[in-house]
Amino acid sequence: MRALLVLLGIAALVILAGMATGFINIDQTQTARLPRIEGGQAPEFKADVGKIDLGTERKVIEVPRVDVQKPGATSTPEQ
Repeated sequence: MRALLVLLGIAALVILAGMATGFINIDQTQTARLPRIEGGQAPEFKADVGKIDLGTERKVIEVPRVDVQKPGATSTPEQ
């Protein structure tokens, strides 16, 4: 139960941070109406959210070579 409340709190903070920075914009486009005899109307919202583009890029990266030798082994490292 406590974990669920923590997750809901984190989600609320993320949404508030997005709205504060302008990454998320939520506007109400239709108001709600209570039902009289039948029916009613739920509120409508329009949400504009930012867009993130992800891509890949090929690069050659040199990484260091590591030689591990057991104690007592007397071999020369290969190059």
